[in-house]
Formats: sequence, structure tokens, C-alpha cells
Amino acid sequence: MKIDIGIPEKNRKQIADGLAKFLSDTYTLYLKTHNFHWNVTGPQFNTLHAMFMGQYTELWTAVDTVAERIRSLGYPAPGTYSEFAALTSIKESKGVPQATEMVKQLVSGHEAACKTARSVFPAAENGNDQASLDLLTQRISLHEKTAWMLRTLLEK
Repeated sequence: MKIDIGIPEKNRKQIADGLAKFLSDTYTLYLKTHNFHWNVTGPQFNTLHAMFMGQYTELWTAVDTVAERIRSLGYPAPGTYSEFAALTSIKESKGVPQATEMVKQLVSGHEAACKTARSVFPAAENGNDQASLDLLTQRISLHEKTAWMLRTLLEK
């Protein structure tokens, strides 16, 4: 059935493509954060282990929200490792880094997610897609706050 939600198909496609990149960043960051939760060691173990759990749980919920927005626009959401790897701007970590390096990588990941989310704004604005704009605004706010909180752990 034809989709008639007030956003032209061309715009819906551009928005969905941008959201697919953002979904890929979100999933990659989820996976990285969960990996670090499992493997963190050192004097900050308790703090980081608990913090990472809260963060990966939030990211897991966000993955579904972003994917469902893509589907609402009438396009399939990426859902395989190879699709995510091709679309993400977040680098996979090699091996098990030290705790401080984990925090640095997560700061970079959250900052990258902010940039990807911001890159979708022009398409969403052109399509008059308030729902995607609202979603992106909320996600940017959360990623910026998380990056800030992680950054505080790196201060001397």
C-alpha cells in the first residue's frame, strides 16, 4: 500500500538512508560498550562496569527506536553485521584495550554518533519530518551528555 504521511518518497528515502547510518553507529556503539562492560579491568572496574551497563542498555533501546523510524518511513532497516560495518562511522576496537582507552574510544563513538545524527537534519528538515527531527534531537542530547560524563573520567 502506498505511504501517504505528508513526506514525499524522495525525502523519505534520503531520511531513511541517513537514519540507516545513524542506526549503524548506534548498534556499533552498543556492541562496543557491551564488549567493554564484559572486559573492563583495573581500579575503576566497579564504576566502569556499572556505567557501561547503563549505557549499553540505553543504546539497545535506541537501536529499536531508530530502526522503527526507518520502517515508518517505508524502508527496510539494516540489520546485519556487514550492513552495519559498511554504514558506521565508528571504528571497531582491536583486542581488549585498557580501561582508559575504552573510555576514550566511547567518547569518540558518542561524538561520532552526534555528527552522524546531525548529518541527517537537512534531509529531515527538507522533508518536513518532525518525527525524525525530534528523534535525532533527543539522541544528540543523550550522546553529548554521555560523552561529557565519560570525558570527566579522563581528567587528571
